[in-house]
Amino acid sequence: MNIVLGILVVIIVLAAMGAALVRLSSDDPARWHVDPMTAARTGAPNDWLLAPQSTAVADGAAPVWQATPATLMQAIDALALAQPNTALVARGPDPLMATYVQRSALMRYPDYISVRALPAGEGRATLAIFSRSRYGQSDLGVNAKRVSAWLVAIPLPQAAIPSPEAAIPLSEAD
Repeated sequence: MNIVLGILVVIIVLAAMGAALVRLSSDDPARWHVDPMTAARTGAPNDWLLAPQSTAVADGAAPVWQATPATLMQAIDALALAQPNTALVARGPDPLMATYVQRSALMRYPDYISVRALPAGEGRATLAIFSRSRYGQSDLGVNAKRVSAWLVAIPLPQAAIPSPEAAIPLSEAD
């Protein structure tokens, strides 16, 4: 009985240490603040890349908004920082780029979301968003759902919507 209790205590202590490691891990901008247009993908199913239609490696094509890139970046910044458990990790060097961390409610697992507003013709703008999990191999579709939710919530009129073949697949975003 004492051996079982000892093993249980060790398991609880290790779990607590693991949870503390996750909760207290730093958000190093040098590691997580990346340009979504040039960021290296891991190949793991725990990231999601949204980019302009011409980007072949993206998981989905970004809409185009009737706004300047600066206005679109202000809107996405306000939207991101209004999300629960979300904080700014870094901005720049381009003023149209920022990285945020959003932590899960219970375990506080961090996901990093790098966003860049891009010009898309006169008075129009689009986005590149790279959302990825720091830990684990799978995110159960959380990153795709986040990107889809953010796109819907941007309070600016869209100028053009990508073709259905290039849009984020609804089955993966729901």
